[in-house]
Amino acid sequence: MRVASGLLLALCLAAPVSAGPGKTHTVTIENMQFNPQQLTVQRGDRIVWVNKDLFPHTATAARKAFDSGSIAVNATWSYLAASKGDYAYRCTFHPTMKGKLTVR
Repeated sequence: MRVASGLLLALCLAAPVSAGPGKTHTVTIENMQFNPQQLTVQRGDRIVWVNKDLFPHTATAARKAFDSGSIAVNATWSYLAASKGDYAYRCTFHPTMKGKLTVR
């Protein structure tokens, strides 16, 4: 029992400490555009796309990093920024709608 307790204590002390939850950022989809069109976040932050437009839209990264699928009118979709980089994205239904997510 003493060995198991000591092992458990050692594992707990060696576990990395989490910095806590990241921030949440909102991208509003309205008037056939993403607002803001460019957003810079930190790794671990959550981005929420809110569709306030009259049509369904997507938020689809060019390099397949994320794809919301269809976001219905008055619906949301969120993405947790896990990897650093620049991610150009667009709406697959409306290719002129473009945005850029930068994760630091």
